[in-house]
Amino acid sequence: PPETLFHGTARRFLESIREHGLIKGKRHQVHLSADPLTAHQVGGRHGPPVILRVAAGRMHAASHVFFRSANGVWLTDHVPPSFLEEDTSNIAR
Repeated sequence: PPETLFHGTARRFLESIREHGLIKGKRHQVHLSADPLTAHQVGGRHGPPVILRVAAGRMHAASHVFFRSANGVWLTDHVPPSFLEEDTSNIAR
């Protein structure tokens, strides 16, 4: 995967994400975007969005597996909290 991927979510989920990371929930895998704008659009479907940066390069180096779907979405089973940070760059806004 690229060094950095993005995940858009609603602000109300941040506390749980900070504690548990990104989990797949009812989906088969966690969905990640290659760009912050797409993540912003996805996150906005659930309320005011927050964009998270995913250190995908570091995750991959630590043996986490990634897949890329036919539509360009990056997939993984779980993103631990240590690989996440809130994107405050306003790139997607």
